[in-house]
Amino acid sequence: MKITIIGTGYVGLVSGVCYAEIGNQVTCVDNDKKKISMLRDGEIPIYEPGLKELMDINMNVGRLHFTTELLEAVRTADLVIVAVGTPPLSTGEADLSFVESAVHQVALAMNGYLVIAIKSTVPVGTNVRVKQWIATKTKHPFDVVSIPEFMREGSAIFDTMHPDRIIIGADSKRASTLLFELHRPLSDQIMLTDIHSAEMIKYASNAFLATKISFINEIANICEKVGADVEEVALGMGLDRRIGSSFLKAGIGYGGSCFPKDTKALIQIAGNVEYDFKLLKSVVEVNQMQRWGIIEKLKQALGTLKGRKIAIWGLAFKPGTDDVREAPSLEIVAKLLELGAKIRLYDPVAMDNFLRYLGHPDIIGFEDALEAVTGCDAVCLLTEWEVICEINLKQVAEVMASPIIIDGRNVFDYESVKKAGIIYFPIGRSKPMDRIQST
Repeated sequence: MKITIIGTGYVGLVSGVCYAEIGNQVTCVDNDKKKISMLRDGEIPIYEPGLKELMDINMNVGRLHFTTELLEAVRTADLVIVAVGTPPLSTGEADLSFVESAVHQVALAMNGYLVIAIKSTVPVGTNVRVKQWIATKTKHPFDVVSIPEFMREGSAIFDTMHPDRIIIGADSKRASTLLFELHRPLSDQIMLTDIHSAEMIKYASNAFLATKISFINEIANICEKVGADVEEVALGMGLDRRIGSSFLKAGIGYGGSCFPKDTKALIQIAGNVEYDFKLLKSVVEVNQMQRWGIIEKLKQALGTLKGRKIAIWGLAFKPGTDDVREAPSLEIVAKLLELGAKIRLYDPVAMDNFLRYLGHPDIIGFEDALEAVTGCDAVCLLTEWEVICEINLKQVAEVMASPIIIDGRNVFDYESVKKAGIIYFPIGRSKPMDRIQST
């Protein structure tokens, strides 16, 4: 199948590489000449494990191409996939200007029947608007379908090649058959539905996962007050098959390009039809407040933070990516600077991206986690990178001015930190084994 993908951001690039990997001829289009030149040279503008290697293979065998020339790419395609950004507006609504611009260009380039698939995350009803936009620009027949993506940064290749399910929203047999044939090599869990439902499935899925995260964080906060251990609570909850163990990891809340944007957009979608989505509003509020627990634990450990040297381990919103969009680290570091602290940063891949968002004279970046904490009064673990989780805690204690760890991801166990002589502040955890042994 000949596929043209418009947009070489995270979704577009990963999708293009993976569609090529299963044997399709893929052309990725972007109006950013610098980015296209970089991709043609085998360089990728994002950090995603395994992506470059897979991209190189498919470019070398001639299945994957990059261009700025949309006209030819559209006219030779069996399917055009729109994967441009839909960033949030100040109201929380998704900005559809990039989608509108892309489909207008596609319409003007069409020279016959075409299926246009919207992979960008868009509000319910957008595909209907896309049909209207295209119809005003062309007399050629076409179908519009919705194929929402569910890839996770850091494991996007695996998620695309081994999806839990494929959702295809279509009102045309011809279009749905084409999309079914494209995705059949990837999964036998293919759900055909109407377009509105496909759009809603994406938002509802992310909103539910965000709800699980905020819920377990609220439980963690209660656990701290009543002497329970949220790790044990989450384990016990997760054994119930109706609940499941995923997304029950207490910490400092979610971030990234999807959950914050999609939860706020769904609240706005509900508001547009005069529905007050109280539950999701609370989820967003809880997530925003959760990150400030790090500051409170630092104050508890050190008192005033003015003039204190604070190390930060991990800046990306999750391990496996260099993405710092909506990362808790941004607000936590900004607040520490406001309180007069001097910041020492370490992240194996996200340092440059973070400093583009937040540069400051009192911030110093380091290429080594141990070097970053040397001479510091405390360290805050914000992203659970493997290199951080496996660090020698005894060495950490030896080089710090005061061996205090604020563990925002609950990666260390009490025995290890106790042996190392570290003062330890996790999230929502007590010491259940100590209680058992003392009884």
